[in-house]
Amino acid sequence: MSAESVGVLQRFGHYHQIVDPGLHWKIPFGVDTVIQVPIKRQLKEEFGFGTPGATFVNQVASKQQWNLETTIVTGDLNTAQVEWVIQFRIENAFDFLFKVRDPGEALRDISESVMREVVGDRTVDEVLTVGRQEIETNAQIQMQEVVNLYEMGLRIDQVQLKNVNPPDPVQSSFDEVNEAQQERERMINVAHGEYNKAVPRARGKADQNIQAAQGYAIQRVNQAQGDASKFNALLTEYVKAPEVTERRLYLETMAEVLPQVEQKIVLDVKAGNVLPLLNLNSQQGNQ
Repeated sequence: MSAESVGVLQRFGHYHQIVDPGLHWKIPFGVDTVIQVPIKRQLKEEFGFGTPGATFVNQVASKQQWNLETTIVTGDLNTAQVEWVIQFRIENAFDFLFKVRDPGEALRDISESVMREVVGDRTVDEVLTVGRQEIETNAQIQMQEVVNLYEMGLRIDQVQLKNVNPPDPVQSSFDEVNEAQQERERMINVAHGEYNKAVPRARGKADQNIQAAQGYAIQRVNQAQGDASKFNALLTEYVKAPEVTERRLYLETMAEVLPQVEQKIVLDVKAGNVLPLLNLNSQQGNQ
């Protein structure tokens, strides 16, 4: 008997005891029979496919059943091809052998029933994309509950989805939908990128204009306050000495205006004849 198995001893066809690995005696001539149960080996059952070298008699169904057991109707009345595998261990050899007539086949039926229920509660998009992990977790929990209810002596270690695809007749349409969704996501990302570039640029430009306006406002206010202070200072001096202040203002104004005049004519207030005002040279040049 292998080290990973225990022996279930039957005497005259009735359960007698469980023996551990090692050397043991039994009554010959069909009185005692021993069934080896691999309690320390991880076993598995596959649905929709099969790997070579099966170590469990019910690990793989016949190929004729693969398409039937993997075709599942989803919650939105679509169809998906779901392949999965369950990994389990035998915890109680007595329950495994005697509580259920064919525990391996019963486990396959339980797994298929639970998977159809779990997948049937979700849309086809969830099954094909984001809902895989949740399906695996829920299926494992529900399978373990049913196994415990039937006292099958098994522990479900893992439920893992393999290939999950739409049916072959709609595969091309599904691929086109996926491409369209990916293109939509790409365009959304591009739009977000442009938004992230344009908005900070506009905000920076707005802040720059606001700061320039604030600076201009401060400049104009300071200039106005300076002009007002200058006017008040002039007014104070004018009150003290009006004539002097008027003359100074007149001279300062003329000093600013006269340099901008091209031709200057100075008249004597005592001259009464207009002849000195004639520019004879300019008239001779015009003839």
